[in-house]
Formats: sequence, C-alpha cells, structure tokens
Amino acid sequence: MANFARTDRVAQQIQRELAELVRLEISDPRVKLVTITGVEVAADYSHAKIFFTRLDGKNDEALAGLEHAGGYLRSKLARSLKLRIMPQLHFTYDASVERGSHLSQLIDQAVSSDRDLAGDQ
Repeated sequence: MANFARTDRVAQQIQRELAELVRLEISDPRVKLVTITGVEVAADYSHAKIFFTRLDGKNDEALAGLEHAGGYLRSKLARSLKLRIMPQLHFTYDASVERGSHLSQLIDQAVSSDRDLAGDQ
C-alpha cells in the first residue's frame, strides 16, 4: 500500500515541476497556453502519463510541441527529482475540462429555462 502513496507523491511532484518548466523554460509558442492537469506514474516508475489541456483548443498543436520538448523536459526533471529511474513521458490531451465546461453550460441553460417557465405561471 505504501508503494501507491509514493507513486502518487512522485506524480504530484512531476506535475508541479512540469508546470513550472512549461511556463518558464519552454519558448515554443505551441506550448504557451498549456496547463498540466494531471500525472499518472506506473508502479515501476518506467512511464508517466502527462495529462494536459490548452485554453484555445489547439490540442494537436500543443501535443506536437510537448512531444518535441519531451526529452528536454525529462532531462530537467531528472536533475530536480533525483529518482533512480526517470519515467518516459507520454503526453495525453485531457478532455475533462472541456466536458466539465460543456456540462456547466447545459446546467445553466436548464436552470434559466426553469426560471422562464416558472415566471410564465
């Protein structure tokens, strides 16, 4: 059970470090509006799945930029994290933020239509 807690802590640390690296050290314009939303680390630390979103919706462009910078990001992480095994980074678009925004809009529409119906009576 302690192994899962450690992988979670490593994932959180990778997320914090990557967010800073993307914000401060990557000059690629494809990566400028990227937000790191989560990280999952394999139990043996060989792979890390990095979830991201981009505010303007150009996700394929952002994915290409992140993959291009992947080796640099991994080497910078290796210097700061001091892990025996530095995981391979795999970037994946996180659509949950978009889905959440869409659901919120649907809820707002339903609430406003309920108000309109209540006002007519």
